[in-house]
Amino acid sequence: MWKQRLLFLLFAVLVLLGCVSGETAVPADGIADIPAETNYIALTFDDGPRKGTTDRLLDGLKERGASATFFLVGEQAQANPELVRRMKAEGHQIGNHTWSHVRLEGAAPAVVTEEVGKNEAFLAELLGEGSYWLRPPYGLITPGTESQIAVPMVKWSVDPRDWESRDTAKVVQAVLKDAKPNSIILLHDIYPTSVDAALQIVDTLQSEGYLFVTVEELLCLNGVTPQAGIMYRTGTGT
Repeated sequence: MWKQRLLFLLFAVLVLLGCVSGETAVPADGIADIPAETNYIALTFDDGPRKGTTDRLLDGLKERGASATFFLVGEQAQANPELVRRMKAEGHQIGNHTWSHVRLEGAAPAVVTEEVGKNEAFLAELLGEGSYWLRPPYGLITPGTESQIAVPMVKWSVDPRDWESRDTAKVVQAVLKDAKPNSIILLHDIYPTSVDAALQIVDTLQSEGYLFVTVEELLCLNGVTPQAGIMYRTGTGT
């Protein structure tokens, strides 16, 4: 798995450079060094970071050579800057989940600007300038305010409602039932049961030939050039 992951990382650098430059991702023969049976999938985590759960999750992902995408609440990130820096250092994608987890559906344009902008400014100050993609809380935003968003937005295609059940076995079962290549899986790294479930999910799907990548990597692997203000639910852009 580590050898496969290293090959993928070399490939992903070329893919991401192509996306940044606005070119179509890669020619069909560009992935010759990656096993043909590899399926790509993205784990995403909302509402963190949180000491005691996020750090344990990062340990497990590192041990397994798996990448993930973390959509951070600004207030939580401000309280745990060392975890945010660690995410970046270990190759995970970091995104914006608003400053205080305000529901953006029905929110006034000024609220959208404040909640998204404050968190983006904090992340840029902590980590450096970058493109911190947005996941609106609950996956919803007031129609018409998408034009205010200067980055791509991310929803999900697999939602085991881990926040509701707080049951590791149920969460694992729900994800494995619905997961398929190019899925974007929603979990929350603030619950111990969700961390346990995430690592079991990685173990199972890796044994089936899946490689865990960031959302940005997943889209680029599918030749999708992400656009600001557009909501992506799967790696194919649908």
